[in-house]
Amino acid sequence: MPTAAEMIAPDTVAALARCLARAGHGLTTEALDRCGAALDPLGFRERVVAIRDAVLADLPAGYPEFERVLQDALRDEEFTGWMTFPVGEAVAVRGLDAFEPALALLAALTPRHTSESAVRPFLRADQARALAAVTPWTEHPDPHVRRLASEGTRPRLPWAPQLPALIADPRPALPLLDALYRDESDYVRRSVANHLNDTSRDHPDIAVEAAGRWLADPAPTTPQLVRHGLRTLIKAGHPEALTLFGHRPDVQVTVEGPRVLTPDIRLGEDLVFEYAVTNTHDESTSVVIDYVVHHVKANGGRTPKVFKLTTRSLAPGETLRATRRHAVKPISTRRYHPGVHLLELQVNGRRHGEGSFTLHL
Repeated sequence: MPTAAEMIAPDTVAALARCLARAGHGLTTEALDRCGAALDPLGFRERVVAIRDAVLADLPAGYPEFERVLQDALRDEEFTGWMTFPVGEAVAVRGLDAFEPALALLAALTPRHTSESAVRPFLRADQARALAAVTPWTEHPDPHVRRLASEGTRPRLPWAPQLPALIADPRPALPLLDALYRDESDYVRRSVANHLNDTSRDHPDIAVEAAGRWLADPAPTTPQLVRHGLRTLIKAGHPEALTLFGHRPDVQVTVEGPRVLTPDIRLGEDLVFEYAVTNTHDESTSVVIDYVVHHVKANGGRTPKVFKLTTRSLAPGETLRATRRHAVKPISTRRYHPGVHLLELQVNGRRHGEGSFTLHL
């Protein structure tokens, strides 16, 4: 992921100031000029807020005049990329009292970068009114705007304010996904899948019901979308999610292992284990095979993390034998602690066997 300085640098602010000055026919940009010179110690979110506030200070205080400058800026090819992200945030501040026009302006801005974060204050202020304004975006000719309908309403959009009302009840936003799950754009469909995955974290039954409805009236791309959208539930072994793809939770198999081949490892080395799964049924069986590492926590307890192994069909009596290497190396999203870690296999959501390995730091 690029750094804050790579996304929003002083040169970015200077270019934004030029665009707004041209659009404002000589508009002074003193606040933006000061802001650009003071970015160096700031992180990404701090930069966005600083530039947002500078835009609000430099542009007219009245919303119609404020929007007029930005509409003129949209005619400028230089007005694009990361410079527009804090501009959308400024629209979310100044435009709440001009609700529908401001949302329309965000839709116009989003092809230049994205307005997904800026839509959220409107949803938090008046969800029903915002959804009514967002719904026509699902039929917009620009895929960036269609995606905004899904991405901007995601309950748990990363790096953006959460939407507590849609976390509590995601159903008001589902008509947007119903309108978009067969979209011709993969960019849009990925957003629909991620929105469905957000929903599945808090309301798995609602997510599975929506996925089943889409699979009953699919496009060729729908199974892939649904699989991605239910990925958290599938890894967790949710029975109904697995059943949608023909993976029966009560699958008849025998499991050998996991047998750990590296019982003592140091950070940066590989955990190596082997396993075998045999289909004991008299018909072919579809299996989703994962493994679960129970990482040691700072307090001495353990927390499980599911990792993918394979998805395949086994003929009657067929045995799958395999060896897996799992890198135990520093990553930004996990802190390792020394001690005895546990290992399990998971077949169609059900846990089997147990091994262990000791991690030394």
